[in-house]
This record gives sequence, C-alpha cells and structure tokens, in this order.
Amino acid sequence: MADDTGSPGAAADDLSLERFHEALEAEERPVATASEVARRLGTTQAAARDALAALVDRGDVDRLDVETDPVVFYPSDWGALATRERVVVFPKRREIVVDRPTQYTRAGLSQFAHLVDTTGTEPGTRGYLYRIRQEDVWAAPFDDADALIASLRSVLPRRYEHLEDWIRDQWRRAHRFRLYTHEDGYVVLAAANENLMGNVADQHLDEDHLRAPISETEAWVNADAVAAVKRALYDASYPVEDDRDLETGDPVDVALTTDLRDYQETWVETFLERKSGVYVGPPGSGKTVAAIATIAAVGGETLILVPSRELADQWRTELLDHSTIDPADVGVYHGGTKEIRPVTIATYQIAGMDRHRSLFDSRKWGLICFDEAHHITAPVFSRSAELQSKHRLGLSATPVSETGSEEEIYTLIGQPIGADWDALFEAGFVQEPEVEIRYVPWRDELAQSEYAAADGRERRRVAAENPAKIEEIRYLLAAHRDKKALVFVEYLDQGEAIADALDVPFVSGETPHHERRELFRRFRTDSDGDDLAVLVVSRVGDEGIDLPNAELAIVASGLGGSRRQGSQRAGRTMRPSGSALVYVLATRGSSEEEFAQRQMRHLARKGVRVRETNVAE
Repeated sequence: MADDTGSPGAAADDLSLERFHEALEAEERPVATASEVARRLGTTQAAARDALAALVDRGDVDRLDVETDPVVFYPSDWGALATRERVVVFPKRREIVVDRPTQYTRAGLSQFAHLVDTTGTEPGTRGYLYRIRQEDVWAAPFDDADALIASLRSVLPRRYEHLEDWIRDQWRRAHRFRLYTHEDGYVVLAAANENLMGNVADQHLDEDHLRAPISETEAWVNADAVAAVKRALYDASYPVEDDRDLETGDPVDVALTTDLRDYQETWVETFLERKSGVYVGPPGSGKTVAAIATIAAVGGETLILVPSRELADQWRTELLDHSTIDPADVGVYHGGTKEIRPVTIATYQIAGMDRHRSLFDSRKWGLICFDEAHHITAPVFSRSAELQSKHRLGLSATPVSETGSEEEIYTLIGQPIGADWDALFEAGFVQEPEVEIRYVPWRDELAQSEYAAADGRERRRVAAENPAKIEEIRYLLAAHRDKKALVFVEYLDQGEAIADALDVPFVSGETPHHERRELFRRFRTDSDGDDLAVLVVSRVGDEGIDLPNAELAIVASGLGGSRRQGSQRAGRTMRPSGSALVYVLATRGSSEEEFAQRQMRHLARKGVRVRETNVAE
C-alpha cells in the first residue's frame, strides 16, 4: 500500500499477486500497464512485463490488448482486490483506521496504539479504529524511539513526519525524570534540566513529597512518598524512570526445574535489565513459570501478592512443582493461614491492611510480584503498591482495570514486557480461541414484558437472565459433548437456575473454600467416574483459577462488566493445545448487544477474531 512498492532496480521476477495489487492501489486505478507496474516496483519495464506474463500464465492476472493504448493488466479475481487490507491514517488526530486488517497489522498496532472501536459483523468485513495516546507511547515495549518508529512504519502505508515527531516528543517526556539512590542511602529525584525541576516538579509535587533541594536539577525525596511522586508526575504527563538501588533481602536458595520457552527467556532477561515490568500474555503463555524463573534469578526474599486464597494456594503448588525451593521456605499469608517465610504469598487485601502493613514493611523484599496486576489500581489494593522492593514484577493477561487506568499499573510496577498474543498463536504455544457472540431472542413473553417495563440496572438484569439462554446453553453443550465447559454468570439466581437445569455444580463466592477446591480438582481430572465435564461459575472463577483443560467457555451473563472481565473469561480457554471455543450470549435487542461488542474489542486488539450470529427464533 505504499507509494513505492519496491526499491529502485528491484527485480520483478518474483512479482506476487499481492505486490501487483499494491501497484494498482498506488496507481489508484483498477488496471495498469507494464510501464506503470514497473514504476511502482522500481524495476525495468521489460522485467515487469515478463513477471506479469507469468501471473497471466498462472491465471492470477488477465490482460487486455487495447487498440489505441498499450496492453493493460487487471486481477482475474476482482474480489481479492476489494477485500484486501487498507490502512488510512489521520496524523493530526493520531488516529488509524484499518479495514480488514491482517494479524500482522493488528499485532503491530497493539504495540503502540489503543483500539477505540470496531465496526462490521460479518467475518472479514470488520474495521478497526486505533488512536495513539500519550500513555501508549510511554508504555510501548521498545528500547528506544527509533525502534518504536520502525514498528510504526512497518504497518502504516507511508511515513508521517508530524506523527513521528509527536511520538519522539512523547518518548522524550517519558525519560525526563529519574529516581535513584544516593550514595548516602536516600532517594533522589533527578530532572533532565533545571526548568523541569522548577516548573514541573515544584508545581505538581506537594511540600511533603520532597525534603530538600540538592541542586538545580535534583531533590531529596521523602522515603514514604515515592509512589505519590511517581503518580503526581505521571498525571503531569512526565512518567518517572525508577533506578533506585533497593535492598535485595536475605538470599533464597531456589532454582528453576522447568525449561523456558524462548520468549519466556526474553521476558526474564528484559526484566532483570530493567528491574521492573509487567509480563503481559494470555492464559497458557507461562507467565507464572516465567515469574518463578525471575524469583530464582533475583535470588532474594520475595513477596507474591494475589487477589484470592485459591490463587495463593495455587501459587505455592506451582513453586514446588517448578523449582527446587524448600517447602519450609514458602509461606502463605491470608485469612486462613499467616506465615512469613523467605518466599511469602499473600492476598492484596491482607497486605493493604494497616494492622498487617508493618509486618510486610519490616522485610527487605528483593522482589515483589503482583499477580493479576490490574488489581493494583483498586483503592483497597493500591496501598500494597507502596511496598518497596529492588524488583517489582507484575503479571496480567489483560492489564486493563475497571477505570481504564492501565497506565497506573505501569507507573506503580513497571512497563509491559511480553510476547505479542499473535506471536504466541502463530508459534503454537497458545491456541487462538474461536470467539462467537450469539444474539438470543426473547422466547418468553413474560420476561420480555418485564424487560420493557424495567429500567436501569434492573433492565440489565432481566436481559442477562433471559430464560431462552438456558435452552441455548443446552444446545451448545450438546454440540460440544467432548469438551470440558465453563458457564459464566453474573447473578447468583441465574447461576443456580442454570446449574439445576443442567444438573451440574455451581461455584460462587458463597461456596465454601474446601468445596470449591474439590470441584476445581474434579474439573481438572480426566479420569472417568470422578471428573466433572461442566461447571457453572460466578465471578469467583474469572481470575487466577488454573483450569488448563477448559476447552469451552459460555458467557451467559456479566456483559455489563469490564473489558478485562470479558477478556479473562474468554482467556480461560487459551491453552497450549486443543480447540478453544468461547460463546458470548447476549439478548437480542437489549443493551447486552452493545456490552457484548464492547467486551470483545479488547480481544480483537490482541489479534483474536470475533464473529457474530443471530440465533433463530
């Protein structure tokens, strides 16, 4: 799609149909002469003519001899030309519209742009609107601005100097303030010049953030105000690089016993160089194993923060399965058990409570690992981000919070590190799920009348609990009898109704911990007699529960939740092998239609294809 589809003097003997299409688009005509193709390919007319003749012989291109004009060439299949990817850039608005994007383009754009919206419903016709924001540039996973610009150019039709200049300016902004440890042990905020310190830092930082100036470009930072300084400067559009030399804690004897994949090794190497970051990848990509490798590489006391007791117990099992750590060196600290060990696993809620904070603050943690890192922005959990360590590691499949403030995750923990989802799909490490939104009609007049009479939150609940969804769930489960299935619900009454209709267990927050653990164990079991093929799950199953044999997910309700929740539920089926299916049920003609499409956009941004189907009346 570039104005020049080849470099001057390039040979055309390997001319592909794709490059011929590009030449036609550059000419803005449906037909082209050999001379015009040669000019677009940067080769000789004779070479272009020979290459076009080869395409004619293969049947990909047709030719027409015109009496008053030279011979012209055109595609044999006009539809192939009409359905090609097109990228339109609005540089002043920093927006990119992509029609029928390839996986390569979606993967490239996801590195530095935010998916705003998608249009179209039929496969192969969806269009994407991206916007490049400040925080996207700041968080872009590149070593320097040149690498970011090179990635930008690889997916855009041509160079846009105004846009590139703006991106370079934003990249510079992200490297103008730095925190480091003075040789006498206190923390220093350093600015790139005295104007930044005088006009930016002084205006946006409170009096209790800084203890005293050191020079025109440096100031002494209060030890307990580091997180507040980083937040304040980020809000002023100046992210802070954190190069503090924090304590590593006592050494921990641990080695990894599992071989890492190439991209996991890259994650760990990148993290050790930066000393902070967030491993971003879909379920099944091995974030936990990569984190254990990181714990072994750091070799210091480690605090692992998780959102639930189930995940705490699961982490302990994973540590023992994938490393040489002594079980006596692993402690679990939550409502049921309170053990502080060289490697301690605690819930965010416990770590954020004042009565427990002094205990956690007293340790010199060499590494703090924030699992399901999007929790770090919630008020009850954010105080745990103030715990300081030499290394800060986050793990998240979808680092998008309820408020959309993913930038705060990167401010408090570190920049994203991770293989692009498309790369994992292509390499076969993770199975790309098939996601289908199914619009279910009303079949119960009473329920439809109740929906029409309701408003606000009650209307959303009535649509979510459309009785016709139970029949649709039966149909989908029957169509995939051989697959382990999770049915997700938002409302407890609906979960109980579906579980009763299917005669399967329902797991919710009210399910006792020991019973919940046993049901998950039976779901993971593949042996006859004791295994479970279907579980109905409330929000408690959305995050952190490792169910690697889940091959089918049916989202019956919960479409008014966050983008992250939609991605988490779909992500339950992203595993290294087997077919992965996700069905999202939305009541036709209700607000669920919009919610369903909104939740799936984040998956589309990651390269996952989403299709839509209207269920027959």
